[in-house]
Amino acid sequence: MQTTHLEIARDTLLSPYSLTESSLETVFGDIMTHDADYADLYFQYSRSEGWSLEEGRVKSGSFNIDQGVGVRVVSGEKTAFAYSDDISLTALRDAAVATRSIARAGGSGTAKPKARRADKRTDLRAGSLYTPNDPVSSFSDADKVRILERLEQFARAIDPRVKEVMGRLSGEYEVVMVARHDGVTAADVRPLVHIGLTIIAEQNGRREQGHTGGGGRYDYTYFTDDVLRNIAEMGVREALINLDARPAPAGQMTVVLGAGWPGILLHEAIGHSLEGDFNRKGSSVFSGRIGERIAADDVTVVDDGTIQDRRGSLNIDDEGNPSQRNVLIENGILKGYMQDTMNARLMKTAVTGNARRESYAHIPMPRMTNTYMLGGTRSKDEIVASIKRGLYAVNFGGGQVDTTSGKFVFSASEAYMVEDGKILYPVVGATLIGNGIESLKHITMIGNDMQLDSGVGVCGKEGQSVPVGVGQPTLMIEGLTVGGTG
Repeated sequence: MQTTHLEIARDTLLSPYSLTESSLETVFGDIMTHDADYADLYFQYSRSEGWSLEEGRVKSGSFNIDQGVGVRVVSGEKTAFAYSDDISLTALRDAAVATRSIARAGGSGTAKPKARRADKRTDLRAGSLYTPNDPVSSFSDADKVRILERLEQFARAIDPRVKEVMGRLSGEYEVVMVARHDGVTAADVRPLVHIGLTIIAEQNGRREQGHTGGGGRYDYTYFTDDVLRNIAEMGVREALINLDARPAPAGQMTVVLGAGWPGILLHEAIGHSLEGDFNRKGSSVFSGRIGERIAADDVTVVDDGTIQDRRGSLNIDDEGNPSQRNVLIENGILKGYMQDTMNARLMKTAVTGNARRESYAHIPMPRMTNTYMLGGTRSKDEIVASIKRGLYAVNFGGGQVDTTSGKFVFSASEAYMVEDGKILYPVVGATLIGNGIESLKHITMIGNDMQLDSGVGVCGKEGQSVPVGVGQPTLMIEGLTVGGTG
């Protein structure tokens, strides 16, 4: 018989500290003497590690164990929050008293006890979206080092121009449990592994870099030789291409974005602006526009936390709500926002399973999971061949966006100059400058090659970082501004 996530969470987070779900009732009794709309307890245990290889040797390793509980009460749009790394009934009740005091200071102070409803447990079976294996204990330290050594061997064997190989392997095992004032109890066991690779290649005294990686909600058995070889090939390919690259031109032109990781532009320039808190406060360019056309006819964008084994996927969000697939834009029409409990209640709409927090020491907020655009009908070759003069941006580095205005700036790590449908040469130093809402309207061709990224995304918001996924098909956007060096 399979062990459930809730059973694993009880054994990890409650039983060692003589806690039961029934004993948590007394904590809610301490909290809910105030005029509160919502309260929850968020328990977390995490074990993580990292290994770094450089110059043929593993030069550093790290290991960390963290655990604790966050206590939160929400009244209106105000949140009172306290947390402790001591999981005990005494610590929980102390935190409950602290949140109640904070809430009274910020609210009406009117007592309004609320009874918990009948128990509702989200008792997920192990392996629902991912197998709850512990990556940290799945391999010996020597085997983990060998993963990085194999990655380096594959990379150096591809081309003699490879001069330096830097790799980082990381793994995390996280157990979370959410208990809510309304009787919901839910748990999740979340594995996560990742490899990052940097290649430095040299030719005629010129050095260039390539960056790649991969991973997901697996243990280290995911990194087979085939997976490692593919990661090495992608990193070396980018570095070698940049060795022959010329300075990028500047000006307004047609831009074609490649499939997969270039969806990070969609994530940053559009996705954040569709999160519920920005729209409730009226600070997003999309505020109050549900039902309006905001994109070209064929554009459909979804956020889906239910994709098997993906980096951004979750069985439950960090408020205990089931993760789900949410259509944000459908055939160019804005359909909805990503919501947590507080913002959904204040906006009088449904919770979407997008409440996320970095750890027990942070409050949740509406965040993306795996955000991507659906594919169209055109082939990649057909789209590139239709460029009169423009840029074909295959891969991206970093970028910035202003959610209030929608303006963005992104740097391309692999890009090509195209004229009359012919790829002429690679370019370096290209940045894409535009406005998210305007770019959506100027998508003129959508490829049939939708891909998700390889499992490398990290999203930052208000000082909190969480793993995410992105994706898109090949896209043509007219009239983007390219900032170049040539």
